[in-house]
Amino acid sequence: MTYQNNIEITPKLVADHGLKPDEFEKIVALIGRQPTYTELGIFSAMWNEHCSYKSSKKWLKTLPTTGPRVIQGPGENAGVVDIGDGQAIVFKMESHNHPSFIEPYQGAGTGMGGILRDVFTMGARPVAAMNALRFGAPEHEKTKHLVSGVVAGIGGYGNAFGVPTVGGEVEFDERYNGNILVNAFAAGLADTDKIFYSKAEGVGLPVVYLGAKTGRDGVGGATMASAEFGDDIEEKRPTVQVGDPFTEKRLLEACLELMATGAVIAIQDMGAAGLTCSAVEMGAKGDLGIELNLDMVPVRETHMTPYEMMLSESQERMLMVLHPEKEAEARAVFVKWELDFATVGKTTDDLRFRVMWQGEEVANLPIKELGDEAPEYDRPWTPAAPAPALAAGDVPQMDVADALLKLVGGHQTASRRWVYEQYDTLIQGNSLQRPGGDAGVIRVEGHGTKGLAFTSDVTPRYCEADPYEGGKQAVAEAWRNLTVTGAEPLAATDNLNFGNPERPEIMSQLVHAIKGIGEACTALDFPIVSGNVSLYNETNGRGILPTPTIGGVGLLPDWSQMARIGFAAENQAILLVGAPSNRGTHLGQSIYLRDLFGRRDGSAPHVDLAHERRTGDFVRKLIRSGVVTAAHDLSDGGLAVGLAEMAIASGIGATVVDLNDHDPILQYFGEDQGRYLITVNLDPQGDELAALWNEAKDLGIFAPWIGSTGGTDLVLGAARAVPVADLKAAHEGWFPSYMDGQTS
Repeated sequence: MTYQNNIEITPKLVADHGLKPDEFEKIVALIGRQPTYTELGIFSAMWNEHCSYKSSKKWLKTLPTTGPRVIQGPGENAGVVDIGDGQAIVFKMESHNHPSFIEPYQGAGTGMGGILRDVFTMGARPVAAMNALRFGAPEHEKTKHLVSGVVAGIGGYGNAFGVPTVGGEVEFDERYNGNILVNAFAAGLADTDKIFYSKAEGVGLPVVYLGAKTGRDGVGGATMASAEFGDDIEEKRPTVQVGDPFTEKRLLEACLELMATGAVIAIQDMGAAGLTCSAVEMGAKGDLGIELNLDMVPVRETHMTPYEMMLSESQERMLMVLHPEKEAEARAVFVKWELDFATVGKTTDDLRFRVMWQGEEVANLPIKELGDEAPEYDRPWTPAAPAPALAAGDVPQMDVADALLKLVGGHQTASRRWVYEQYDTLIQGNSLQRPGGDAGVIRVEGHGTKGLAFTSDVTPRYCEADPYEGGKQAVAEAWRNLTVTGAEPLAATDNLNFGNPERPEIMSQLVHAIKGIGEACTALDFPIVSGNVSLYNETNGRGILPTPTIGGVGLLPDWSQMARIGFAAENQAILLVGAPSNRGTHLGQSIYLRDLFGRRDGSAPHVDLAHERRTGDFVRKLIRSGVVTAAHDLSDGGLAVGLAEMAIASGIGATVVDLNDHDPILQYFGEDQGRYLITVNLDPQGDELAALWNEAKDLGIFAPWIGSTGGTDLVLGAARAVPVADLKAAHEGWFPSYMDGQTS
């Protein structure tokens, strides 16, 4: 084996592949010899954090993943949930953090491409996309460049591919200065009896390579994604993949056409670790071996080595096992779409993963052990240590109107229109709510009035103050954002972004966040059906804020009953549903403290899950009954920012009552959880509203009248009136001014 013998396996080479000395010793014991260079690369790909979940697997097993509507939970390319009428929604969220920091346009674009492939590999046509983006401080020297590149990359790929971006998040915090987060979500529709899986079946069947040609882009990408950054970050640029959305669109159409022929036995996206991971996963799931002949792999660069071909993460590629009698029919489909179709191997019955190249066997490994025997760590973690509560009376004062204008015009809550208007939000013609509200909503084409709602949520500053409560809050807010449209929350996907798990304090964040997520998902019947873990998000030892992003999907039986965020008309009663009283009480970790006073102290707000469930179910019932004319959940900035967002969305003002015996800062800017603002076209003194209150009281829910819509100003109690036009100007002005270099 001339090629293999040219490269000596040294301790440095092993370390460069992200493998610890004891992990390498395990490899040697497992295969009974020193690995070849290609084999070392294969183990590096399969045993890195990004592919094996070796630090998180123990805790991920504790999450609720089943339910009456769940068809497929974690373990496949995406989760699958029944939405009735023989249809399913297929969805997942995944990170592309490290590549997007190194090369923002291609990193973000190929993140979009990868998550779309995860969906249509299952046999689903993509119908919606979201992204959750977190950047460093606005004034940091790299932030503006990264924002511009990432947004352009997402828009460039998604718009060309033809999927609407219906929602997402954009956040700025100095803790992401050295390591931004780009979490991509996609959802697709499929028939429940036409879901495709990655488990190979049958011996001696052809393994077929589909799509674009293999190049050197992305070699080692999965290993790079499982390491923290240092001063050599620019040297990692060659590990970033390069995408082509037009090829991906052709691949989508070809795959769906091919699936309709009945030729496909198993299919797997070539994502992280490319040909290696896809081939090993297909064979291992089916208790089969796989033999590959790299001479048959379509390549676009000369003199590619086996190592490069096995670890390339070139985009727009699939691997498939098909019925041999349908091979010619399948090939014709891909020829029509001008895509590569090459038989590159076969299934075997010996549970070995063999790789041939120019007549040499360059890898021969036990296929099950490549995945199943990957290290699984129970890393040490420290006990929970939530941040202490604010001292009694520690409420810095500021004029309420001034505070509100600064918050709605600041980087945390300012409009993200500059971002989402670069995305095609209306393509396919099914969008019912564009980004900017609580959740994106689409109609299910061809199925009457059925609709689907999508949201992405997490509050990282809460997660750092108390990872357990922060994990609960991320799930609860996603559940609320679906509920407030009138949708029934169906299921969730998670994207767990944390720092270095080898540090006990970081591992503690991960453990407690997963515990909180699991408890909330159980209490709210909101199972996790897919997801991704992204660790080592830090640079030179400085970690990101713990950011367990939750992507949620909900079902509207009748989208004509859907609620929107904007006030619908003047002279309508405003109710604050779900508060323990109409007094805000919790200012710890609020944006009022952080963004107006530079303080990051206090405890995270408590999430009462039983209360969340009762209140959300009540609000959803009211929306579907037709009583509610507008609805919005309260989160960042509390009651004041929530009211402002409803006024801005409609151009209609409101007047809200003050509580004379309560600090207005707490009332208007407290971030107590489980609260909704709704407007109803009912007389505050009438019988219908009295009946609503009686029903709420019987459920243990407080839903007081706090004011009425009308006029052109927002009036918060005794504070001076703020024109809605001024709120809108501040809200809409920050992002374009920042990107134009007029503000920081």
